[in-house]
Amino acid sequence: MEDRTEKLTNSTEAAPAGRSVQNIPASDATPQGGAGQASESIDAELEAVRSARHTVAAVGLPLENAGVEEDRALVGRTVTQLDDYVLPRLASLDAPLTVVVGGSTGAGKSTLVNTLLGEPITRSGAIRPTTRQPVLIHRAEDVEALTPARMLPHLERIEARGRGDLVGADHADDDQIFTVATDSIPAGIALIDAPDIDSVSEDNRRLAKQLLSAADLWLFVTTANRYADAVPWELLKEAAARDITIAVILNRVPEGSEDEIEDDLRRMLTEAGIDPAFLLTVTEQERDNNGMLPAVALAPLTFWLRQLGSDSAERSRIAAQTLEGAVRSVATRMHEISTAQAEQTETLNRLSAAVLNSYTRAQANIIDSTQDGALLRGEVLSRWQDFVGTGEFFRSLETGIGRLRDRISSYIKGQPSQAVEVEEALEVGLHQVILDESAKAAENIQRLWLEERAGRALLAGDDLARVDEDFPERVGEGIRAWQQDVMEMIAAEGADKRQKARFMSLGVNAAAVILMVAVFSTTGGLTGLEVGIAGGSGVVGTKLLEAVFGEDAVRRMAIGARKNLESRIHELLDEHSERFTARLDAIELGPAPELIDQKTTGVERAAAALKGKTHRG
Repeated sequence: MEDRTEKLTNSTEAAPAGRSVQNIPASDATPQGGAGQASESIDAELEAVRSARHTVAAVGLPLENAGVEEDRALVGRTVTQLDDYVLPRLASLDAPLTVVVGGSTGAGKSTLVNTLLGEPITRSGAIRPTTRQPVLIHRAEDVEALTPARMLPHLERIEARGRGDLVGADHADDDQIFTVATDSIPAGIALIDAPDIDSVSEDNRRLAKQLLSAADLWLFVTTANRYADAVPWELLKEAAARDITIAVILNRVPEGSEDEIEDDLRRMLTEAGIDPAFLLTVTEQERDNNGMLPAVALAPLTFWLRQLGSDSAERSRIAAQTLEGAVRSVATRMHEISTAQAEQTETLNRLSAAVLNSYTRAQANIIDSTQDGALLRGEVLSRWQDFVGTGEFFRSLETGIGRLRDRISSYIKGQPSQAVEVEEALEVGLHQVILDESAKAAENIQRLWLEERAGRALLAGDDLARVDEDFPERVGEGIRAWQQDVMEMIAAEGADKRQKARFMSLGVNAAAVILMVAVFSTTGGLTGLEVGIAGGSGVVGTKLLEAVFGEDAVRRMAIGARKNLESRIHELLDEHSERFTARLDAIELGPAPELIDQKTTGVERAAAALKGKTHRG
């Protein structure tokens, strides 16, 4: 068998009649793309695509939008194709031409490969499709051009020193590829025997597609019974869309049916937009003891491959054509990835806006309640009335605030507990408003997040609308801290020597309480007697403070107290919103859609440059 194969691969005379095979003597064949061979590089295009690869790899799509699983798979396939094929091929157009043998289960791929090489290198039947190790067959001088640093970096290389290594191959958790160095393969060609594209094993199907995406040329093997199967045609159409060179072997055709079946296959190829570079029909034939076909059955394919191996210009043209299509398909995918990233950005903005708007509204409601007199109702109003006396008392103060300063001082002197009661009543009222508005904000956000898939995923089944056990206490601490700030402000202002006597007659607690009430006493939300008691008391109290400290000082203290209060409220709401913002902050979207679009433009330019090179070739 070996002698007969040697004759066939070194002579065109053995080619079957009717086949047009270019006569390229074996002596003219020279190895290409070996370790010492200078590779042709396209620096600008390589840099543009390499930059695009880093950008795409940074796209995580962390939000669970509808269809995000397909989008993530698209990102993964794009990065893998860039790593496995596009970048290595861009770096060297004259590296060995990668021919991937792919097809359906039982199509006879391994038998075809072994027959081509004239020796049983790959194993059919027993280990297929239960294992997922493809076989890379190459010439020894090309080994450096086919290392993981040059192509298929995600596949662990296992050197097969004999057929036994392949026969005994066990299933591996990691993707692997056996490598076989042999002089039986034409120079300038690297052949990969891939797993079945319709294998019962999902890992096999995935790996087969990955290898086909890394092919310069796809040697598609099918049979008379299976050439119309749907799965291969999906891949064939995808390959045609990116201009990959396709050769077709129609195997196991019954004697006498060759023309009919081949014509039907050609029709289907034409309808799919595929113009095969080579098509060979192989009739059903007996195999020898090694499971190989007679060498003459594949002689046209053997010559065609040898022709490619010896014609560096044609190999470069095929590589450039396939590469241009692959780069163009990467650009198309990047447009889809940019759209997916834009959807992620919109979703994140929408979820974030739900948080921001809800807590902003809560803060506005709380501040409104401190400005419209609403907090001076009920218990606060009662305690304030006990503290300052009747409405008639304050009305009398209006007629002579300076003259009656001593009167109010003596009235409240000795009653500090009443000032404390007003403070406590104010704290209770404000405390309840903050808790209510915080709860409303959280409930609204949770409702909005539950309305969409990404929000539900972020919630992860947690009830973020609940009130933390320690939050009420933190709110109380915040309010008391504000009240303490007001007292310290009053004390600092009253330390002035010119005002000290007046201030001492009024007292820190009394002055602070009057300032607090003045801050809350705008009458927009009060009616009737409440206006007279709360609003009027606040106005007169302010006049009293002005008599003690001066109008500018009181205005400054009131503004400071108001800003301080609003700042404390903002801090409390920020703290409460962390249950939502912490989950949003943990999301890393990666590059902006605009950056992806920019990189896509660079990839499109690289594809155009490659197309020009292909045409020139």
